[in-house]
Amino acid sequence: MDDKDASDRIPDTPLFDRKRSLAGYRINKMAMGLSKPENREAFRQDEGAYLDRFGLTPEEKEAVMSRNWREMVRLGGNLFFILKISAVDPVRITEIGAHQAGMDHADFLRDRLGKK
Repeated sequence: MDDKDASDRIPDTPLFDRKRSLAGYRINKMAMGLSKPENREAFRQDEGAYLDRFGLTPEEKEAVMSRNWREMVRLGGNLFFILKISAVDPVRITEIGAHQAGMDHADFLRDRLGKK
């Protein structure tokens, strides 16, 4: 990585590059499957069995089942894909942002979005 590339990095933010994309194939394929109503229902009924259909590793399964958004991204999850999970729960995108930032939701709304 040259100096220009290094200056474009955001500290503690995983770069979604080819390597991470390949590593996250299973988790992203699983998340995209949630676009279909029948898959959302299967996910609700037996989350573990649904995740097994996509061959997720134990580490990936734990990240999804605990809704550890930061870990899903670290494992190669593309945020646009893993947001499909929030359609099942549902989880507000600001809650996911707060989790990603390691902040309390109220603090995130106030400090990052200027909301009181």
